Amino acid sequence: MSNLIIQALEKEQAKQDLPEIKAGYTVRVHQKIKEGEKERVQVYEGLVIAISHGHGHNKTITVRKMVEGIGVEKIFSLSSPNVIKIEVVRIGKVRRAKLYYMRNISGKAARLKEVMVSGKTAAGKAAAVQQEVAAEETAADTDSDSTADAPATDDTPVTTEASEEANGENK
Repeated sequence: MSNLIIQALEKEQAKQDLPEIKAGYTVRVHQKIKEGEKERVQVYEGLVIAISHGHGHNKTITVRKMVEGIGVEKIFSLSSPNVIKIEVVRIGKVRRAKLYYMRNISGKAARLKEVMVSGKTAAGKAAAVQQEVAAEETAADTDSDSTADAPATDDTPVTTEASEEANGENK
């Protein structure tokens, strides 16, 4: 009985907007930092070297980055209210679930190959899709607003070359 109640609460409080995260992904974690009475958002970008064995809201990720030649690891709880947003920056090609060997290598050896999806990197493709969706949304918003209020205009295109020639300027 109590397990069902706990599971219902966990499901209710779970974050829905988290992307799929695996070991080898380079992520940007936006974390809320409270200093005294002030709050700010700090971005921590690094390589996901491990995902804990927790289920649902108990999951944690270990993110590693290099700061002035020293490796810094931070563990983030995916359900924490201090974790505002997680962005996937790059997807590395890995064959293991835990990348603890990254602690012992440095320099060029510590680079991971990036996963390619139909000619683009996976993260680049995801970003391109997000930009297209945003562009379509803004185009739909501006089309609906501008067509109703826009006066009739002359459809003759004005090019910069034509205007420069009219001014007597040549490059």
